[in-house]
Amino acid sequence: MTNFELIQKFSEDEGTKELLSRAMNNEMLGLKDGVKLLKSQALNLLGAAADVLREKSVGDLVTFVVDRNINYTNICSSKCKFCAFYREPSAEDAYVLTTEEIMSKIDEAVKLGATQILLQGGLNPEISVEYYEEILRTVKKRFNVQMHAFSPPEIIHISKLYDTGIKETISRLHDAGLDSIPGGGAEILDDRVRGYVSPNKIGWKQWRDCMLAAHSLGIPTTATMVFGHAETLEERIKHIIRIRQMQKKYHGFTAFIPWSFQSENTQLSGASTGVDYLKMVAVSRILLNGYIRNIQASWVTQGIGVAQVALNFGANDLGGTMIEENVVRAAGVAFHSKSVEDFVHIAQKLGRPIAKRDTVYNIVIRKRVNLDRINRK
Repeated sequence: MTNFELIQKFSEDEGTKELLSRAMNNEMLGLKDGVKLLKSQALNLLGAAADVLREKSVGDLVTFVVDRNINYTNICSSKCKFCAFYREPSAEDAYVLTTEEIMSKIDEAVKLGATQILLQGGLNPEISVEYYEEILRTVKKRFNVQMHAFSPPEIIHISKLYDTGIKETISRLHDAGLDSIPGGGAEILDDRVRGYVSPNKIGWKQWRDCMLAAHSLGIPTTATMVFGHAETLEERIKHIIRIRQMQKKYHGFTAFIPWSFQSENTQLSGASTGVDYLKMVAVSRILLNGYIRNIQASWVTQGIGVAQVALNFGANDLGGTMIEENVVRAAGVAFHSKSVEDFVHIAQKLGRPIAKRDTVYNIVIRKRVNLDRINRK
């Protein structure tokens, strides 16, 4: 008897059991179903079901990438209420990194084993399009790393500098050295929420159009969600379903990454508990089953302990070691970069194999751990 079957046997939540049985039979759950799951108090049952679906989809392997998140500027015209990172151009700590400063950061990261550079920044109206192209071209001349760069709001901002369409902009950046696009700027894919928390940023359909344009060009992307601020449970599920609908067209999303909102130093209030976070991870796996293979656990916002638990709630990936991270840290989060040994230790505790991957989930190195399995069946 599996862990799921055992918990299901003793659960009295018939509604949740019925929905999960449908999911386990590969039935696609809808909006109302997802909301019911988020409202369910049967946390262990949700986690056990998501864990079974994770094992069927990707097996037991835990993955991670060694990366550095470089924020090339903190000057931003968007001024989102949930962001503690952006600065006005006149601020004393406002900055724009030079190409050589960025190269120095990449050089340091590569020496530490990085295969991915996550390059993102504010929507700075004073930066020229040549700046972005020069960075990409210089990186490709000097380093063998994946340039995972420029979220959809940045792509659309750059398209205005080019005075051209989204698809052509992505194509030109790709020619310069862009390899893949991070899923930032998604927040919640609903314009009611976006109109409140980020009224100066792109609407959800522009985010969608940017991602689909990238996928049509064969450029992979990730998809994210920031929850726990101004959204309803229904809007959270709507977000996941919209990601699922996008994935049907080109299958260009490599991973889904739910992040819990961090409110310190922002204009919004709100916080997510560990239980709320684990529910979101589990429900993400259940609703995206068969569409997106990789669900990422966010140690950056939740801490390494909760991230470890999330690996038994449907997540299979620990994201990056984050040699550098500035945006979440600006919101008061004290979790710092992790070493490969930290991640191996997590897998050791769970009795799971672990491997270093690249951006698109090709395995680079399998790490040696004690593979004596914890009895989870």
